[in-house]
Amino acid sequence: MFDFKRISVQQAKDMIDNGAVTLIDIRDEASFQTGHMTNSIHIDHQSVQGFIQDTDLDIPLIVCCYHGNSSQSAAQFFVEKDFSDVYSLDGGYEAWRQHFPELCDTTK
Repeated sequence: MFDFKRISVQQAKDMIDNGAVTLIDIRDEASFQTGHMTNSIHIDHQSVQGFIQDTDLDIPLIVCCYHGNSSQSAAQFFVEKDFSDVYSLDGGYEAWRQHFPELCDTTK
């Protein structure tokens, strides 16, 4: 069984810049609406099964939360669901927002 890997915001940006990556945000809906990584997908308990069914398990998956803590257990969950290349974003959305504010979107 594979384990997830932890990734810095700079490493995540480099991966995003270099090819196909799936970005997911596991924060609550209101936080996601306020701001999120550009092109990230909001995932919650209601949408997770559909996401797993509709997603290519071989494309690298980066999991984002608030500060990089909850994303670690979520990343392990996706490893156990047969995703082959899973990353937890160290520092979460807050670190991303500080380093790359131009790569953040709001839904509102």
